[in-house]
Amino acid sequence: MQPDYTELSQQDMAKQLKERLNKSSSERLGLLTSIDGGQLALLMLNPVKGTCSVLESPIENNTYKAYTSNFAQFHWFERALFDMFGIVAEGHPRFKHLLLHEQYEKDFYPLRKVPLPENFKSPIERTYQFLEVKGEGVYELPVGPIHAGVIEPGHFRFSCFGETIVNLEIRLGFLHRGVEKRLTEVPWQKAHFVAEAVATDTACANALAHAEAIESIAQVEVPERAKFLRSIALEIERLAVHIIDIGGMCTDIGLLGISATAGRLRGNALRMGDLLSGSRFLRAFIMPGGVRQVEEARLGEIKAGCQQLRKDLKPVWAMFLENQMAIERMTDVGVISYSLANEFGLVGVGARAAGINYDVRQYFPCGKYPEYAPPPVVEKGGDIFARERVRIGEVWTTLDTIEKLIDNIPHGDVKVEMPRELPKMAWGVGIVEAFRGELIHMISTDMNGNIRRYAIKDPSFDNWTAISIGIRNQLIADFPLVNKSFALSYGGNDG
Repeated sequence: MQPDYTELSQQDMAKQLKERLNKSSSERLGLLTSIDGGQLALLMLNPVKGTCSVLESPIENNTYKAYTSNFAQFHWFERALFDMFGIVAEGHPRFKHLLLHEQYEKDFYPLRKVPLPENFKSPIERTYQFLEVKGEGVYELPVGPIHAGVIEPGHFRFSCFGETIVNLEIRLGFLHRGVEKRLTEVPWQKAHFVAEAVATDTACANALAHAEAIESIAQVEVPERAKFLRSIALEIERLAVHIIDIGGMCTDIGLLGISATAGRLRGNALRMGDLLSGSRFLRAFIMPGGVRQVEEARLGEIKAGCQQLRKDLKPVWAMFLENQMAIERMTDVGVISYSLANEFGLVGVGARAAGINYDVRQYFPCGKYPEYAPPPVVEKGGDIFARERVRIGEVWTTLDTIEKLIDNIPHGDVKVEMPRELPKMAWGVGIVEAFRGELIHMISTDMNGNIRRYAIKDPSFDNWTAISIGIRNQLIADFPLVNKSFALSYGGNDG
């Protein structure tokens, strides 16, 4: 998707945001970043029109007035902006490092290309300062960053009174790999291998967002058959992960029979990915210009697999949804209200479980969406149980969608030749509804047609704060369930 582009002064930018992000507006924040450290670049999305726009604003003396004070969803964006570019958001209520830890040099800003002002001095120390909750009987409980098993690293600092959690601060960044910078260094023709590795459980969605962004810059239209195959792949990825995430919830509750069965049936969904792409995790299938060729007979096997999986899952999900112990553990626990979900810009399952009717597939062109987009599964209540009902509902709609796509897929080519060079000073955006929610890849080229900035917003980046909100005033024993109900990515967030 090619965004509209507007350059504004800082004053006009602030004015535009007040108009375009108010409660009556249909627009929403996509992401906030910079190109080289000398400006702000803000992506705005308009779901109603199915369009997006880039607002760019030069900054003076490396500072600007923080937007977080008026729009809470900016709070992590502005901290990440400082880590990567050294740009200071003056007036940010909790300004501290987000992704870079103590091991880095104090004035290290890895994506900054323009010189810092001569008189610049970092307003914060590299040492991270956790929020301290004081009071008689209040104690801190640190968890991580290293966890048991294969869980990715992340640190959780609980402030507790007895068994009740008063505050939770989440510190991530342990998996920061410099992916965005690397995507400006490798030849763009090979970059899809890096892009799909941002989060390994979201390889297909990242590959698709990358391809859509590159194709929009190059103004290339992929064949119809490729669009169908891309959508089938995306839905298979959604299906496999939703099944195992529901199974993970059963593990934490203690329903080990359901959990084991979900793990086995997830393998059936992964087999569909293997049939389609030759990779259970759909790696190296989607690339700029199209997809790899798929034998017609394999589509028939995938459809048969959907039909069998529907039969196999029905009694399993019924057993889960009717289990009184599970219902009691999930109901009214980890609640995120509609207003807070909207204020902090939640996406995906977390948003729809709080009553927000937003699914990228309904609004933005990608693959064969919105033409084949299923109706969004929306619940009210915002608790763990609502999030699990959304997932289960999406398992059913995903199976239906895969079958419809296979029934209607046309014959023809699956790939077009891409140009040798990208246009100069162009923008491209890929917006995909990954299984966690709204995933964005935004690309900008320079005067030579090379990628000068590659920005990625994983849906987890929008949703990590929701865990801190949802666990407040809950029991320590409820944290694993609240955490699992969002099932967020550490690596995808850290980038």
